[in-house]
Amino acid sequence: MHSKTNQRIECALYVVATPIGNLSDITLRALDVLNGVDFVAAEDTRNTKHLLQHHGISDARLLAVHQHNERGSAAKVVSLLQEGQSIALVTDAGTPAVSDPGAVLVEAVIAAGFRVIPIPGASAVVTALSASGLVNPHFMFYGFLPNKSAARRATLQSLANQTCTLAFYEAPHRILECTVDLQAVFGDEREIVFARELTKLFESIHRCQLGDALEWLNCDANNRRGEFVLLVSGAPEHTEALDAESQRVLTLLLNELPLKQAVQLAVQITGQNKNALYQKSLALKSS
Repeated sequence: MHSKTNQRIECALYVVATPIGNLSDITLRALDVLNGVDFVAAEDTRNTKHLLQHHGISDARLLAVHQHNERGSAAKVVSLLQEGQSIALVTDAGTPAVSDPGAVLVEAVIAAGFRVIPIPGASAVVTALSASGLVNPHFMFYGFLPNKSAARRATLQSLANQTCTLAFYEAPHRILECTVDLQAVFGDEREIVFARELTKLFESIHRCQLGDALEWLNCDANNRRGEFVLLVSGAPEHTEALDAESQRVLTLLLNELPLKQAVQLAVQITGQNKNALYQKSLALKSS
C-alpha cells in the first residue's frame, strides 16, 4: 500500500516508466508521482488501473492517451497544464515514447512551453542487453521492424553493415517470418539473442547463431510465445576491402553455387578473409 503524498506535485508532464511485466519493478519515485499528480494519462486505462490498485493508489483520475487519439489527447493535456494541473504519462509497459505512444504528446507539451520531467525505470531493450552476454559496447535500438517481409528485408539490408549490436522488438505472430528474414539478410554466422517474456513468469533468454535460430523456435511452441526483444550481433569489422580479382571470383561462384559453398571456395581460391567474403556475398546477393 503506497500512502498518499502530502507534497505538492509541480505543474508539469511526468513521463513515468512502469513495469514491463513484474509489477514490483517500479521505483519509489514513480509511485510518489503517480500518487500525487492530478491526472494519469494512460495508453490503456484498464491496465494502468490494475497497476495503480496493486500499489494501493485507488483514486487516480485517468485519461486515455493511445496511438489512435494521441494528437487530440495532446490538446487536452496542454489545456490541463494551462489550468495548473500536473499529469503523469504512462504506457502499458516500460518507458513511454520509446516504441510506444507518447512522443507526440511530449512534443506538444514542450511546444506549449511546459516542463517535461522524466521518471526513469524499466526498459525492455536495456533489460535484454544486460543479460545477453554480447560484449559490444555499442548498440542501435531500432524497435519494431516493418510488418511485410519485403519492407522488412529492405530495412535489414540498410542495417547489414552496422558493427554495433542491433536491437529489435517483435510480436509472437511474426517471430518466425522475422527470423527467416534476419537469417536471409545477415547470414548464418551472426549471433542472435531471443529475450522473451522479460520479468514475467515464463521469461527465457536464448542465444544462438542465426543459422540455428529457426530450429530452436520450431522445437517447442512455447519458444514462439510472448513479446520478444531480439538482439543481433553486429557485422564484423574489416580492415581491408576486397580487391577486384577476389570480387570477380566471388561473383562467378555465386552465379553457380549456394552462398555458403561459394564463400568456402572463394576463401580457398583467393586467400581472403572469410568474413569479408561472406559479407560481400550477402551484399551481392541482395543487389
